[in-house]
Amino acid sequence: MENVLRPLIVIGGAVLLTLFIGWATDRLLRKADERHSETPLWGLLRRIRVPYQLVLCTALLRGSYDEAKLLLEYRVALGRGLTLVLIGAAAWLAIRIAAAVVETSYSRYARVHRDAARVRRVRTQVTLIMRVVSAVVGVVAAAAMLLTFPAFRAAGASLLASAGILGIVAGVAAQSTLSNMFAGLQIAFGDMVRIGDTVVVDDEWGTVEEITLTFLTVRTWDERRITMPVSYFTAKAFENWSRGGAQMTGTVFLHLDHSAPMEAMRARLRDILRGCPAWDGRDHGLVVTDSTPSTMEVRALVTAKDADDLWTVRVTVREQLIRWLAEQHPYALPRVNATDAALPPGFPVPGRIPGARRTVHHDHQPVRPDRP
Repeated sequence: MENVLRPLIVIGGAVLLTLFIGWATDRLLRKADERHSETPLWGLLRRIRVPYQLVLCTALLRGSYDEAKLLLEYRVALGRGLTLVLIGAAAWLAIRIAAAVVETSYSRYARVHRDAARVRRVRTQVTLIMRVVSAVVGVVAAAAMLLTFPAFRAAGASLLASAGILGIVAGVAAQSTLSNMFAGLQIAFGDMVRIGDTVVVDDEWGTVEEITLTFLTVRTWDERRITMPVSYFTAKAFENWSRGGAQMTGTVFLHLDHSAPMEAMRARLRDILRGCPAWDGRDHGLVVTDSTPSTMEVRALVTAKDADDLWTVRVTVREQLIRWLAEQHPYALPRVNATDAALPPGFPVPGRIPGARRTVHHDHQPVRPDRP
């Protein structure tokens, strides 16, 4: 009977003590969150109660499982299993605590600084730093788990002896992966591209949605996702419309007749922009940029605070200007002449014999020149 009750008492006591400590810690964090509402740190730390309680419970069981008086074979296996769980839970807890601290620092920075470009840069750096920290903690935890097995400890000397050869082989095999990792760090701290930037890659326009150590995701205007290695941005040229600021200038081109009323169009453009919330009011203009024998090219210049608003302003100006011209000045739209051009006096008509007269027969007979 004692062999059954003792393990139950040890396990039950560890679980109850873990729940009590977790409840008390949560109450303290809640009070701290209420007193210091200006920082989200305490609220974020309350979210780590699961790995925190798992570490507590595993540590209590690992320290008291000898008191359970289990058989030797069960005692060794149980101790090793508890050690592995403790290492994994501690790594999980460390990653969650680091994430809470980093997120708090980023929130404080974003609240103090109003420059959107600088905030996006810090956000990109913070994201990549957290990925690096998670990877390092995961590798250390995995190595610590492996070292708990005697077979791996015994093979450690031979592994260290061949580490140079293995490192060369791994470097050659993972050359592209390592180049992408270094490119990711270069992007993060070189401020080349940030999360939220508007970029044009391979003739595709979109917004940077995610940056990792190996790949980058661009969300296009039609909700597609383009995933490409980060080394692309360090090896090839690309357009970053958010570099140096999100404000942008755009153009709208119209092909009109030469008789189009330019002054009236400039006044109409001002009225359209004043009624468009996406226009930031910085600049506008309308000029003739080119001319052909049949039409002239008119360019309307508009501005907006970012790429999304610029798209809205451009389509609004294009639609309303064309509608206004069709309703108020239809003669200004391009036309195709279907009548004969007016020729100067004495200009020879192609295909006609000089001095000959033409007669028109109403019975649809072929028309021919009169005989002399």
